[in-house]
Amino acid sequence: MPLLSGVQISTSAIDILAAPIFRHCIMPTQKKQRFELPTGKALKTLLADFGITRLRPAQKEVIESVLGGNDKLAIMPTGGGKSLCYQVPALIMPGTTVVVSPLISLMQDQVEKLDEAGIDAEQMNSTLNTGEEEEALENIQTSRSEIVFTTPERLRDTDFLSELKKLHIDLFVVDEAHCISQWGHDFRPAFIEMADAIQALGNPPVLALTATATDKVIEDIRIQLGLKKMRIFNRGVYRPNLHYEVVHTVNEEEKTERLLQLVRETPGSGIIYAATVKAVQELYDRLKDADEQVALYHGKLRASERKQNQELFMQGEVRLMVATNAFGMGIDKPDTRFIIHYQIPGTMEAYYQESGRAGRDGEEARCILLYFAQDKRVQQYFLAKYYPGVEDMQAAIKGINTLVETETPITLDNLEPVLKSLPRGKLKVILQSLKEAKLLRRNRQGAYRLVRQEISQDTLEQVAQTYEERQEHEREALERMVAYAQSGFCRWKVLMTYFGDEVFDKCDGCDNCANPPVPLDEIADENESRMRKPAPNPESDPLQIGVLVTVPKYDEGQVVSIAGDQVTVNFPDNETRTFLRAFVTPLSANPLGEAPVQESSH
Repeated sequence: MPLLSGVQISTSAIDILAAPIFRHCIMPTQKKQRFELPTGKALKTLLADFGITRLRPAQKEVIESVLGGNDKLAIMPTGGGKSLCYQVPALIMPGTTVVVSPLISLMQDQVEKLDEAGIDAEQMNSTLNTGEEEEALENIQTSRSEIVFTTPERLRDTDFLSELKKLHIDLFVVDEAHCISQWGHDFRPAFIEMADAIQALGNPPVLALTATATDKVIEDIRIQLGLKKMRIFNRGVYRPNLHYEVVHTVNEEEKTERLLQLVRETPGSGIIYAATVKAVQELYDRLKDADEQVALYHGKLRASERKQNQELFMQGEVRLMVATNAFGMGIDKPDTRFIIHYQIPGTMEAYYQESGRAGRDGEEARCILLYFAQDKRVQQYFLAKYYPGVEDMQAAIKGINTLVETETPITLDNLEPVLKSLPRGKLKVILQSLKEAKLLRRNRQGAYRLVRQEISQDTLEQVAQTYEERQEHEREALERMVAYAQSGFCRWKVLMTYFGDEVFDKCDGCDNCANPPVPLDEIADENESRMRKPAPNPESDPLQIGVLVTVPKYDEGQVVSIAGDQVTVNFPDNETRTFLRAFVTPLSANPLGEAPVQESSH
């Protein structure tokens, strides 16, 4: 079995090579040495540690490329087994693998699983107390750890980076790599300095992993990591066991009733996502009142409470988890049978990532979006609240100067009371943007200092321009999400088109494929004259959301969404159907909120 270049070893020797002491004594002589994936019994022995008997074709292809010393971006669907793509090479290669993760709970879960498999792994993050951190550092320093998990923030610590530089790092992994791109749905500024860390560690081979990436995000990842020759492996997003649905509603009460109905009729465990803490708390109370076994999860809960609630759900002691997107990356409960979004997410990437937590065991699962047109405003509010403008930048500089005059350290905590008009989240973005523009520097203690005392209006406008572009990008992303909710096309086709995958016309599993919008030829004969209607004037168009309408061969209904020539109508039987505009006749010109709302059939 050719495990090391030019060396043949027997199957029985695999266990010896897996021992940390032996492995770290073998140091490759080349910067990017090639290794080979074992075959036959040797591979089965290796995979037994992970509780599996074989690799999926996609995993095997990525692993072989990594062992060949290539820089690679692997885009694999949620539940596609991305972790094995670095865990298996870590056992084969003689040095240390560094894994950078944006989420502490994700790395904690990975470390626990590796420890159970008898694989040495350490983590360095803010949750460790002094004793735990010293023990972890000792294990890293003595090369006893095959895999070291860390946060991007910890890589800014020059002392920690110096300790890693003493080791032979034969693989550098960036997990959830979309976080490194300013065009990704979960951009984390701390990832920006990743290229410097890679260079400081001797430019080891890099493996970037994510479930979603548009062409724009892919190119940005390449640039941010400084990898001109990065190879792309794109498995695509399609998972045939996931059945996507959109349920159109006309008000909050109807939406909640539909949620309760869906929960009652769908067996198994499920996650219900809402965009705000308030909505999560209200849904939790309604579900408790309905005698459902439910836990809640959001960022304002104490860490201990979040952990306890997560364990209750993961261990099956409660059936439902209602949560904000804080219940996110790394959540791996394979038998989750449904994901319900109570409010529309801000991007298609976020929606796919969150809905993709269903059906990781390969069995059938439902992914349902409860769509109420006014929910779009929640995401618009987040956009306005998050992104700073020039005036915000000016206010922040004034606050920073106030701290300088009083000789107070420039930190987020110290700046927040001085600038009460700016939300903490926006302040955090401003500090990071000023640092990126090299107008601020940050020391090891986390405090900032001004690089220059006088900062011109033009300079601040240039800094703010970057965020205006990001804000516009996210506005467009939100519109794409709304278009998905209103579309009459196959849901998978819309998703795959967005991510640049090869598409098909029908999946036969989503709501639009199972119950297609009414085709033109079905009612064309008796309504041929309607097709010659002139295009409506938007300012005087009586066809608006909330208006009561009639459709030939159907009862009266209420318009719940309009997308171009497609009009979606909710009928008294609580079914929603999509028609061409030409076949829909308004009975009332009153917009939503003024027109009478039909009673739900529940």
